[in-house]
Amino acid sequence: MADRAGPHLMTGLQLGESFIGDGVNAAHVNTVFGDREGPAGVAWATALATPSAGHVPFVTVLRPSLPVKPLTLFVTKSAPASDEHGLLIWGPAQAGIAAGVADALADGIVSREQADSHAIIAAVWVNPGADDAEQVYENNRLSVRTALENGARLLPSTDDVIAARDSATNPFYTPKARAT
Repeated sequence: MADRAGPHLMTGLQLGESFIGDGVNAAHVNTVFGDREGPAGVAWATALATPSAGHVPFVTVLRPSLPVKPLTLFVTKSAPASDEHGLLIWGPAQAGIAAGVADALADGIVSREQADSHAIIAAVWVNPGADDAEQVYENNRLSVRTALENGARLLPSTDDVIAARDSATNPFYTPKARAT
C-alpha cells in the first residue's frame, strides 16, 4: 500500500482507531503517534513509568531484543483474566502489533525518518474469551496498521461521523431505532 502514502498524510500528533475481525478474536486498537519530543513522547514515558494493577505497558518487540520502530508501547485495555488470556496478550496480540507497525513503516504510512524520532502508544483490546492465537495475531496486525493509517489520514471524516450519528452500534450494543 505504499502508493497510498504521500502528501495527504497528516504530520504532528495523530490519533487512530481500528476494529478488525469478528467475535472473541476481533482486535480493537487505538493509537497515539507523534514526535518523541512532544506530547506523544511525554505520554509514552509516563505510561511506561506508571503501570497499574493488571495494566503493565511494555515495549513491543518483533522478537526478543528487537523492538519495532517507531518504538511502540503496548497498553492492554483489559487486565489478564486468566493465564491463557495473558498469553494471548503478550504473545500473538503483541506480535501482531509489532508486525503491523512494521507494515505501516514498510508501506510508508510511517516514514523512515519518523522511525527514529517518533513514538507510538497502542491501546489494545484482547477479549478474555479469545481462543484462536492466529486470528488474534492477524487481527491485531491489521488493526494497528489501519489505526495508524486512519490517524495519518484524519479518518473518519467529519461528514461520516455526522452521517452515522443515528446508527451507532458496536459488537456489544445496538440501540433501538429512535422515533422521529
